Amino acid sequence: MNNNRITQLLGIQYPIIQAGMIWASGWRLASAVSNAGGLGLIGAGSMYPDVLREHIQKCKAATNKPFGVNVPLLYPNIEEIMAIIIEEKVPIVFTSAGNPKTWTSMLKEKGIIVVHVVSSAKFALKCQDAGCDAVVAEGFEAGGHNGREETTTLCLIPSVRQVLQIPLIAAGGIYDARTMLAAMIIGADAVQIGSRFVATPEASSHQDFKTSVVNAKEGDTMLSIKTLTPVRLLANPFAQQIQAAERDGASKDELNEILGRARAKKGMFEGDMLEGELEIGQVSAMISDIKPAAQIVSEIMNDFEMLVKNPLGI
Repeated sequence: MNNNRITQLLGIQYPIIQAGMIWASGWRLASAVSNAGGLGLIGAGSMYPDVLREHIQKCKAATNKPFGVNVPLLYPNIEEIMAIIIEEKVPIVFTSAGNPKTWTSMLKEKGIIVVHVVSSAKFALKCQDAGCDAVVAEGFEAGGHNGREETTTLCLIPSVRQVLQIPLIAAGGIYDARTMLAAMIIGADAVQIGSRFVATPEASSHQDFKTSVVNAKEGDTMLSIKTLTPVRLLANPFAQQIQAAERDGASKDELNEILGRARAKKGMFEGDMLEGELEIGQVSAMISDIKPAAQIVSEIMNDFEMLVKNPLGI
């Protein structure tokens, strides 16, 4: 992959990025993916500043390969988070959930590569204008927070590729070599994979959540909380309660009261499969086992190389 724009930009061997998922993407997962030749990301969205610093330092000790941090820009301690990233000399930052203009210039002045996550061609262009080095275009299939446009990856990637000059990373619905090749054929330079890496020993999420992901079937996820911010969840009593409240016309205040505090931590990190928020993508229906992150990267790339030589299996 020597001529790949993303591997060249990020200094990695394979065009595979592990998503910086909350309550799953700690230093163990990020360093394992980076050591395997992809790009591991620490998910800052579920970390207090001092916890993030600890994960960055442990990741640096566990790998001599590039790694990055994913930062939702709506984070309440964003100034402190960015200061830690700069102090710890993190080489790559993926930003999301906010205006890329706010931090991109400052990060790039510090020599940091900046990639922003979007869900539309319109916002991909805003990233390019803001000076981002690359864009992640994430389709409707993805777990966690989704774009209001509800555009699927198959439609989103060609739309973004048509208008974008900088490198493009596809996300949403990608979990193996076939989906990776499909994304790259329709315009992506690389892929970002989330849900498949939740089902790994290195993911920091609770074992019961990992088991639920492995046991998920087609149709077991739903896009909920559209009134506040759309998020894809595994169906459970909490998700069904939210869906019923929205259907009955609950106000934003009423929905926030149902959500309460730390609902995602309760589910994905503490293992409450009934009352917790369980963020995962539609591809959970295709995940049937828990295996090491390095094995996932290796299998994807081995199969990918065979598919490139013989894509139709003839």
